[in-house]
Order: sequence, then C-alpha cells, then structure tokens
Amino acid sequence: MSNAASFGIHDLSFATTEYVLSHAALAEYNGTEIGKYHIGIGQRSMSVCAADEDIVTLGAAAAAPIIARHGSERIRTVVFATESSIDQAKSAGIYVHSLLGLQSACRVVELKQACYGATAALQFAIGLVRRDPDQQVLVIASDVSKYELDSPGEATQGAAAVAMLVSADPALVCIENASGLFTADVMDFWRPNYRTTALVDGQESVEAYLQAVAGSWKDYGEQGGRTLDEFAAFCYHQPFTKMAYKAHRHLLDHAGHSADQADIEHAIGQTVAYNTSIGNSYTASVYLALAALLDQADDLTDRPIGFLSYGSGSVAEFFAGTAVPGYREHLRTAANLAAIARRKPVDHARYRELHEWSFPADGGDHPTPQQTTGPFRLAGVSGHKRIYQAR
Repeated sequence: MSNAASFGIHDLSFATTEYVLSHAALAEYNGTEIGKYHIGIGQRSMSVCAADEDIVTLGAAAAAPIIARHGSERIRTVVFATESSIDQAKSAGIYVHSLLGLQSACRVVELKQACYGATAALQFAIGLVRRDPDQQVLVIASDVSKYELDSPGEATQGAAAVAMLVSADPALVCIENASGLFTADVMDFWRPNYRTTALVDGQESVEAYLQAVAGSWKDYGEQGGRTLDEFAAFCYHQPFTKMAYKAHRHLLDHAGHSADQADIEHAIGQTVAYNTSIGNSYTASVYLALAALLDQADDLTDRPIGFLSYGSGSVAEFFAGTAVPGYREHLRTAANLAAIARRKPVDHARYRELHEWSFPADGGDHPTPQQTTGPFRLAGVSGHKRIYQAR
C-alpha cells in the first residue's frame, strides 16, 4: 500500500460538443448590442449539442483519454456529477462505465447539487482514496446548460464534460485539507421535474453567489486555511466569465483588500479562456477554469490555487490546491484546444432546431440522426431505454 500523504487530481481531460453558436450570430438575430455579450457577460460563443450527444456521450468522451493513458485496473469508483440528469433512478455514470469497459467490481453513483456537484464528487473521491490509497476514483462532471429560446438566460448556455482521475500522489494538483463551506436555502435557479429548461432569477442568483463567496471564505479561514495573499490564482464557477471577476472583487472587498483591476486580472484572467468559448457547463465549469489556468500559466509548481465552487439553491465551497512538481508534463493542452476548435459553427436557425430537438415521450423506437463525429453517440431510444454506441 502507498504511504502517500498527498491526494488530488492525477489527470484531467475534457470534451465538448459537435456544434458551436457564436454570440455574434445570437446578437444579430435578437438585435442585442454585441458588447453586452462580449464585454457585459464575457462570452463569445457557446457549445451546442448534436441530436446524438448528451451528458453520457460527453462524459465518456472526456474520460476515455484518461483510461487510455492510465488503464482502469485501479478504478473502483465512478462518481458522475450533473444537474442535467437523463433518468430519475439510473446513474448516467453506469452508461459511461459500460461504454468505457470498466470492471464490474466498481461502485457508480450520480451526484446532484446544481453546479457544485463536481466539487462534492472530488471531495468524496479524496475521502475514498485516503481510505485505500491504492485505489483511484474517476470523477466526471457533465452538463448541458439549457434555457428557453429568447429568454434572458439564453446567452449563457453551453455544454461540456470534465473527467478527473483522483489518486494518491497526484501528478497535477494536490488538494489541501482545509475547506470552507456554506449552504443557504435560496430559489435563485432551479429546474422542476416537469421542465426541460431551467428557471432562473438572474439578480437573485448573482446575490446568492456573492453571499456564498463571503460565507465559504469566512468558514475557510476558521478551518485554518491560507491567507488571501498566498494564492497565485483563483478558479471560480463561471456561469458566465464576468461572474468570476465579480466574485473575486467581492472576495477582495470582503477580506479588506484593495480591488485593483490589474490584480483581479492577474488572479482570474487565465482561467476564463475555455469557458468564454464553451459557455456555461454547470458542474464542469470550475474545472474547465483549472484546465485553462494550467494550460496557460507560467510554472505554478508548489503555488496555491484557490477554488470557489458554487451551486445554486445554494451550496458553496472554498478550498485550495497546489500544482505538483512536473505537472506540466501531464497536461493535455493540445487536446483541449482541439476539442474547442473541432466544433462546427451553426447559424441561428440551425441552433434553434437543435435546441428544440427531443425524443417523443411515448417510449417507442426513435433513432437519432447521426450528427456527432465524437467517439460515442446516443443512437436512440427503444422501449423507454436509451441506447448508446461507441463509434
């Protein structure tokens, strides 16, 4: 058994969709000044699912490179975090387990708490690995952010999946013990069972997020966490990228620090590159921020990174991680850039068709059109059962 004292993220890979809609195309359609999107919310485009893509195909595509690099013999747990669940009972992770050919001696569960779920999965995974450091846990965060057409939230849609291999002696980021927590009962964002699109009170959601930033930071300090000056950068949940800037400014104000714009840009600027192009990926977004930071920053070895994970409703957690020596040798920068670049642009009319596409609710035989060129696809439904294929 390993005698390792460190635990965290050993590998990280992400996947996004077949299609992309530019915010310029959205603005042209609805008459919005493009600066409202490019500057106001900090978004330039959003990933759009093909008819045969969903959280399972994205999650499996994100995880497959991890399995190819490390094998699966040590993976005895898969935790699938999502708020875009496809079934009220069966975990989406079981489909991924099957598509990846993982061993049967494996526990698979699905976690839900809005955009916070992936951080819960990461912390639970670390607990399991601490119990048995010879085991590894596959954490998958996969979501499709979807709002009603022509609604205020439409411009903040997106879709992606991040897969993380959690282990002892991690090769990327060691997660530290101290953790600040905050929970409050807030109706800022929710999706009842009878709806396919979320409901959101935009102003309430921003206020709830900022309240959670202050609350989780306060608890982090009380748990013996680091001081604000120690951190090299901060990865925030990004429902839109300007929210990260707003949140960090609020944290600085709350902690009694000057909110100099240059300092804020230094702390946040390299974390937004992927989210500004992909859009809101809910549970995955804070870890897309981490991927962007690691891919772009100068050497972060042994330097602390702050994480603020927020999920509406609401739950938040502030914690820290340090990039471990040699982490840059294990990055997937080229693959990450390729995942974004491979998306095919669609015009606004085509986007609306894809947005409104769904299976009939009769549970009959309904194949999906073959659209994705990714490694996995949703082939259709038959007898109320979803059918997935590896390409």
